[in-house]
Parts: sequence; structure tokens; C-alpha cells
Amino acid sequence: MSHTRLWVAAAIIALVVIIGFVLSVPHTRDITETLQGSTATTIPQVTVRDSYKKGVHTITGTVEMPNACATVSAEANIAIGSDASSTPNILVAVTMVDDEGVCLQLPTQASFKTSVSTTTARLPLVVTINGAVATTTSP
Repeated sequence: MSHTRLWVAAAIIALVVIIGFVLSVPHTRDITETLQGSTATTIPQVTVRDSYKKGVHTITGTVEMPNACATVSAEANIAIGSDASSTPNILVAVTMVDDEGVCLQLPTQASFKTSVSTTTARLPLVVTINGAVATTTSP
């Protein structure tokens, strides 16, 4: 009889441990809901510097990436407004591609460099990140 009591006690303890484990471990559906809710698209601030020499604007800058595995590239063009009275500006299109692999999720500063030829020394800069206009600062 004592062996039966031990088996019943062991079964009750094992059942309590299993139920506690199932209730305390997060479920997969809970994690995906949290990830989908936190993917708000925010445009990071860009620091840019423009230098003009011999007809060429060289634009360098830094942008904060979500992790070190993401890649950044930039391309500059002269953008002219729709009407004749508007002044042209330099459009710097920054492309930031997130890496889908396993990467430590720490924000990282990435630098970029691009250039465009023009005859005007002082042109305003408009910076976009993946098509959305970004706020800029100068060092």
C-alpha cells in the first residue's frame, strides 16, 4: 500500500509542475501579437554635412539603424519644383534595409556618402529615408 501512496503523491506533484509550466511559459500567439504591435514606423533623425567644391556637392551623413546588420545606401539628385519660381534643391534618398537574420538589436550609427554635380553652391537639402521625409541636423 505504501508504494501506491508514493505513486499517487508523485503523480500529483508531476501534474502540478506540468500545469505550472504550461501556464507560465508565453505562448507563440502572445509573442507575435507583441511584435506586430511594436512595429511602428518611425523615421530616424539624420545628421548631414554638405561640402561644395568645383561644382560638386559632397553630402556625408549618419543615421541611426535598428541594428548593426542593417545596410544603408544613399543617392543624391537635383530636384526642381513644378513651377518656375521654385528653387531647386538636392534630394538625398537614403535607403535603409533591415537584415532579417539573427542580429543583436542595439541601435547603431551608420554613415553614408554621396555626391551630385551642380553649378549652384547653396542649395537646400531634402533627405528621405525609404521614401519618407526625414528631419535633419547639421554638425
